[in-house]
Amino acid sequence: MSSQVRLKLLPSARCLFDEPVQVKVAGLRSRQVVTMRASSTDERGVVFSSSATYRADGSGEIDLKRDPSLSGSYVGVEPMGLLWSMRADALHKYFYKNNSLNPHVVKFSVQEEGEARMLAEATNERLLIGEGVSRLPVKEGNIQGVLFTPPGEGPFPAVLDLCTFMSEKRASLLANRGFVVLALAVYTDNPDNVKEIHLDHFKEAVDYLQQQPKVGSKGVGIISRSKGADIALSLAAFVPGVEALVWINGCSANVAVPLYYKKRQILSPLLFDFSKVITTESGASIIKYGVHNPLAEENKTTLVPIEQAKGRFLFVASEDDLNWDSKGYVDEMVERLKRHGKDNFEAVSYQRAGHLLEPPYGPYCPSALHGLIRGPVLWGGEPRAHAAAEVHLWKKIQEFFRTHLSCDAAQTKAKL
Repeated sequence: MSSQVRLKLLPSARCLFDEPVQVKVAGLRSRQVVTMRASSTDERGVVFSSSATYRADGSGEIDLKRDPSLSGSYVGVEPMGLLWSMRADALHKYFYKNNSLNPHVVKFSVQEEGEARMLAEATNERLLIGEGVSRLPVKEGNIQGVLFTPPGEGPFPAVLDLCTFMSEKRASLLANRGFVVLALAVYTDNPDNVKEIHLDHFKEAVDYLQQQPKVGSKGVGIISRSKGADIALSLAAFVPGVEALVWINGCSANVAVPLYYKKRQILSPLLFDFSKVITTESGASIIKYGVHNPLAEENKTTLVPIEQAKGRFLFVASEDDLNWDSKGYVDEMVERLKRHGKDNFEAVSYQRAGHLLEPPYGPYCPSALHGLIRGPVLWGGEPRAHAAAEVHLWKKIQEFFRTHLSCDAAQTKAKL
């Protein structure tokens, strides 16, 4: 380690997962070329890493906010490039960071170019759960999830985070921003064992949230992606109390299994044609074209009747989603709402983003094992554009919920 070279993480080496950090190096020789590296180990023990070559300025300093990477995992000025470009050595690995209690630990280092000699290193602790936020595992009736509550008296808006498979990441990060959030999975069992889904179970979660003492919004918000997104649409259409819904890269129809409510089937399942799945050289499949067309006459009973929803929608589509035709589904839903004289929606699309839009600054995932297909799939997206979309969307989601989940202090006091 070189004694005079310093690697600084500003404003602090500890921050929240969704906050940017400024990476600076000082004490190098004038115009010295070095390799910057980042590495992190996920919850399954898989190591993800990135590297980029930088040239110091005349004062021997590098600032990732200002200076371009010359080569490596990315090129150009990308202040957080070392984070989003981290990849595993093996193919088809998703960075698992689903438990909110453990921080995302990233080790940054500076090495002499072409040599393994370490000049400086620093560790970035990226917290998922902020100071004072409470985490409560919930097992009540059909609810099996985790409730996150911000510090302070409130009142706070309530959000149901409907994950396809359980993850606490997004919910805990939203709680840091002043929302009471219940994280809930669509699938708590092996999906092969799930022959039907009951909307009543998710209505229980909506009711549970509304009863929380610090909740001041008269209804709840829902955030969802993929399979979770069509369950969310169904909640908005059939269950009172859903005020604002963020739908990310999902389908406009009920996918895969029949949906029941109040002991009767309300939507048929939209099925897959596996002969239309495209296998690529990497071994990962493109499954987008395998989904049946929900607008075909024989599939009309799978479409979620969103025109009867009372709440607001934020539709989010990645134009390079290879999981399914998210942009096409958004266009169809927007047209349908307009046809019914509705204007309770806004839509945003991201040109070169892929399916897995998540809170920002995690490693971009090009392909991984699909929880329902049981094989590796391509998610789509170009890494830099996808990372930029996540930053933009994360702010947009918070603004949308703050705008449409207004809080009433009197309502909170009544519960207390």
